[in-house]
Amino acid sequence: MSRILEVLKVSMRLGLTSFGGPIAHLGYFHEEYVKRRKWLDEKNYADLVALCQFLPGPASSQVGIAIGIQRAGLLGGLMAWLGFTLPSAIALMIFAWVLQGFNIQHAGWVHGLMIVAVAVVAQAVWGMASKLATGKTKSTIAVISAVCALLVPTPMVQVLIIIVAGLIGWIFFRKNTVQEIQPMPILMSKKTSIIFLALFFAFLMVLPVLRLMIHNQGLAMFDSFYRAGALVFGGGHVVLPLLQQDVVPTGWVTNAQFLAGYGAAQAVPGPLFTFSSYLGFVSKPYPNGIMGSILALIAIFLPAFFLVAGALPFWNILRSRPGFQTALSGINASVVGILMAALYHPVWTSAIKSPYDFCLALIAFTLLMIWKLPPWIVVIISALGGVVLSVLT
Repeated sequence: MSRILEVLKVSMRLGLTSFGGPIAHLGYFHEEYVKRRKWLDEKNYADLVALCQFLPGPASSQVGIAIGIQRAGLLGGLMAWLGFTLPSAIALMIFAWVLQGFNIQHAGWVHGLMIVAVAVVAQAVWGMASKLATGKTKSTIAVISAVCALLVPTPMVQVLIIIVAGLIGWIFFRKNTVQEIQPMPILMSKKTSIIFLALFFAFLMVLPVLRLMIHNQGLAMFDSFYRAGALVFGGGHVVLPLLQQDVVPTGWVTNAQFLAGYGAAQAVPGPLFTFSSYLGFVSKPYPNGIMGSILALIAIFLPAFFLVAGALPFWNILRSRPGFQTALSGINASVVGILMAALYHPVWTSAIKSPYDFCLALIAFTLLMIWKLPPWIVVIISALGGVVLSVLT
């Protein structure tokens, strides 16, 4: 029980302070779970990130769920999701209630939060590259992966990059000494994992049929949000068009409400998938309000939980095999490259618009890397810096 509560406490602090989108979240997770608390080592963390890059759904939330499961079992995974998700979900419910129609996208403090994401992602890339992209071959894989991800920025290309890098690693690193990997403590049987995978596909196939047979608004909402969470690769920004197609043409949400909520979602910490809680709150007809928020939130994240709980034990076994370890060497180098690409776009391109912005990002990076300040303090400093920049420029 103490471990379960510990997971909830740590993940909730991350949920309150992790600004900047999924790539930045991986940086916050790396700092908290790997460097500070040492719940898992660099290799295990990189392997989890690689797994979640393969799976559809919110990658950063899935990494958090996986860490929670290996730390405290299925309840630990649930607590990791609750802690990381609830702060932004509640904040977006409040936005939906109070701030509909307000444009906060250009607020100075929001811009400051976007700038600190540059520093957080840069720190994560630096730390992971120093461990996973060493030597000429791995460094080259990382750079080529970054180039490909930037020139053809689609989620499926990212998956293809990882597959090709795995093949390259398997070919070039077979003669390398294989590490003795201690399996992560996954407190869950293979039988339970198979049940979760079966549930993932059962919900995906049965919900649309039930929706046609039973004309119920709650069921229709659950189906739409579940499908969005189950079929999207690439995280929060990719799921937005899919959600828009389901909620705007049906008249559940107006386009103005959708765009206002999207602006609010950029301003809160935690996963962008919590945008669903806003949409559930403002949707018409009933269920909406708090009930609609809860329904939409559970539906969009449920596939992620099913997939992580289903895949994790098998991944844990697979990654300990010598042949797969060599492939993982290439995969982890490619993940570093994909993070490098994300550091430039969308993190850098959306935040750094002037020399003043770059200076604030440089200060944030220095505070993180050299002064070793906790990320939440750097987030507050950067938000205040954004307000100052909005006044001066």
